[in-house]
Amino acid sequence: MYTISDISEIVVPKRSIIVYHKSIIQNLIYDTRKIVNAETGLFFALINRRDGHEFIMDAYSKGIRNFVLQNDFQQELILPDANVLWVADTFLALQAVAETQRMKFKSPVLGITGSNGKTIVKEWLFQLLSPEYKIYRSPKSYNSQLGVALSLWELNEQYNFAIIEAGISEVGEMEKLQKMIKPTHGVLTNIGVAHKEGFQSKEEKIAQKLKLFTDAEVLVYPKKYLEQIYMPSQIYKFAWGEDESCQLEVYSLKKEGDQATLVSLCFSRQFFTVKIPFVDQASIENAISCIAVMITFGYDFKTIADRIATLQPMEMRLELKKGKHNTSIIDDSYSNDLVALQIALDFLKQQKQNSRKVLILSDIPGVQLHDEKSISKLKRLVAASGLTDLIFIGPILSQLEAQFSLPTASYSDTKSFIDGFKHIDYSNSTILIKGARDYHFEQISKRLVAKSHDTILEINLNALEHNLNIYRGLLPVGVKLMAMVKAFSYGSGSFEIANLLQFNHVDYLTVAFADEGVDLRNGGITLPIVVMSPDENAFDAIVHHKLEPEIYSFRVLNSFLRYLLQQGLKDFPVHIKVDTGMHRLGFMPEEVDELLAILKNQDAMKVQSVFSHLASAGNAVDNAFTENQIHLLDVFTTKLKQELGYSFIRHIAATSGIDLWPSAYFDMVRLGIGLYGIDMDRDDLPVREVSVLKTNVTQIKELTANETVGYNRAGMLQRASRTATIKIGYADGYDRRFGNGVGKMSINGQLVSTIGNICMDMCMLDVTDIDVNEEDEVIVYPDIKEAALAIGTIPYELLVNISQRVKRVYFYE
Repeated sequence: MYTISDISEIVVPKRSIIVYHKSIIQNLIYDTRKIVNAETGLFFALINRRDGHEFIMDAYSKGIRNFVLQNDFQQELILPDANVLWVADTFLALQAVAETQRMKFKSPVLGITGSNGKTIVKEWLFQLLSPEYKIYRSPKSYNSQLGVALSLWELNEQYNFAIIEAGISEVGEMEKLQKMIKPTHGVLTNIGVAHKEGFQSKEEKIAQKLKLFTDAEVLVYPKKYLEQIYMPSQIYKFAWGEDESCQLEVYSLKKEGDQATLVSLCFSRQFFTVKIPFVDQASIENAISCIAVMITFGYDFKTIADRIATLQPMEMRLELKKGKHNTSIIDDSYSNDLVALQIALDFLKQQKQNSRKVLILSDIPGVQLHDEKSISKLKRLVAASGLTDLIFIGPILSQLEAQFSLPTASYSDTKSFIDGFKHIDYSNSTILIKGARDYHFEQISKRLVAKSHDTILEINLNALEHNLNIYRGLLPVGVKLMAMVKAFSYGSGSFEIANLLQFNHVDYLTVAFADEGVDLRNGGITLPIVVMSPDENAFDAIVHHKLEPEIYSFRVLNSFLRYLLQQGLKDFPVHIKVDTGMHRLGFMPEEVDELLAILKNQDAMKVQSVFSHLASAGNAVDNAFTENQIHLLDVFTTKLKQELGYSFIRHIAATSGIDLWPSAYFDMVRLGIGLYGIDMDRDDLPVREVSVLKTNVTQIKELTANETVGYNRAGMLQRASRTATIKIGYADGYDRRFGNGVGKMSINGQLVSTIGNICMDMCMLDVTDIDVNEEDEVIVYPDIKEAALAIGTIPYELLVNISQRVKRVYFYE
């Protein structure tokens, strides 16, 4: 428990105003969208891509009364009853608070770092060591400078073991993480290519990662990644690998079919065998790291073997799926603790598509009825979550049903809930499923999620958020951002994408047709929405749902004006499009006077923005043409503003314009395909592809030379071959032009080609030269730019043509 006075002693402010010294601090707040229990919150105005000082009044209006600020603008004048601490660096102040909390913890702290496998090893160790220890571990992939600080803040005396994950992407980061985590024990996992751009060499990256273990007592590591290891002599260095000099020697590996691997090991001249329930190399390495850790903590070989055999694959992400009866299902059932629950509830609060919000929650491992602190925190989380319904499953939480004010039901186990499921109406709800692994909530998920065939489009919401921030980072302060969500958000979905964009405070959304905008409004989207192609028959819907039409011709202008006058409306927002050279839609520049004559003599509509579209922003040979387009919009809008007598937003730059034409930013930019991770103009932007189209192998056939495959016998085999039939065809949006070897897909990381013509629901692949089994996963577009080039199109077309019968699965890591 901290007071604001305690915090002041930790961060040593340059200046402070404390109006109430005993103000209790329980929550560290850095994002005003995620405020829980504001009365005990401490807001840090972090300066990153966005300046946290811009959100001080938002935090204040939501009840925050404790602030740590960096910029001193005498904020006490607008925060009269708040405690305010001004420090040199708010990020370092936050980390100092986390470090103080860590130093209060006297039990073992295991730090994990590496290029890959950190989170898996952390979660597996949690499973393996939990019978003996009450373990706290950092939630999900909270391994950054911010994530580690937030993780350590939750560390307390309820636990007697901690596992903290640390990740770095450049030189100088690990020293700060080491200072906070101070691990007593360490694990180094795989060293690969992740984040290699932040280091001059592999050796430098290893040296930086090893800094985490400077003060550790024991370090477990795979020797094959480290030729030599330079660490302080007091550290017990526990290497594992095939080398005889390793403390844990991997004597042999033998696969048992495609389900398990028998590993013979030798420690301290004693041989033992462990059955690892995986066959892939990464899982085997991660499991051996766990075995090595268990040995350093004194576990006997039998216990190790028994527990390793029970390891289960980890689903490390929260998934948003379309459910039955107009529901949205948030599936986050791989683990269940209070920190992970808070993260999931934050995500639930972002969802606006249904007013009814349901939490299905199992007992939380380690939380008992006498654990007043944990039960109290659970109550606070539920109270601040906006839930409308609560369902407990398990013998512990079921006894607390009467202590919650919202409608609550309880079941002793998962089976009893499923048995009564048909009597429960969950229609028109957003449902969060949060269960410990032992409760097998995947059975609940299967009953709630709408059925579809096995072809899915996975959409990474973290990647979309990352891309948004990359492009925001290119924009000067004050330039607004409009996000394009037309064409089902380039195939990625409608309200699911719009919800995330709204949560991240974009300024406008744009759709092609009014019905797309209506769907977003029905999904809870309140942002301004521009309709690019307003049809006269859609005027009622536009006005009723407060959509804002693009006006591009005198026909549309006069028609909409007549409608507004008939409805008796005033100052309805419209967006005027100017044709500066695209020659698709828009008023010609020379029509400005005629346009003004209409706009000046009415008050039914008000110009919200005036914009145009760059025709060739990504083509350097047309730079003079682009410059003229920018000039024409400037001249047009200058005259319009002078004559109308009021200001409006001006915009012309889409993704290519954002990349290459800062002079075209005006007041707002329109982010389209770049938001989804495809940038055709720049290779230096670290955007991440948002969607991955996946299917699986339905059947494998062994065929002889001269056999044919598919319709019209188009696939002629020149040799004895193996073919794989997969569940995607042109009805799913996989273009027929990809047939007969043009299309390339990836199975188990290896490229294969199509064979024969593409069918409506299926196609065939030549898998003769690779190791493949039925039900293996297939990546349809390993490189979507190359795929588009192969059939003479662009990635946009491939994305928007993915059929809506292909299930979208959204995940948030």
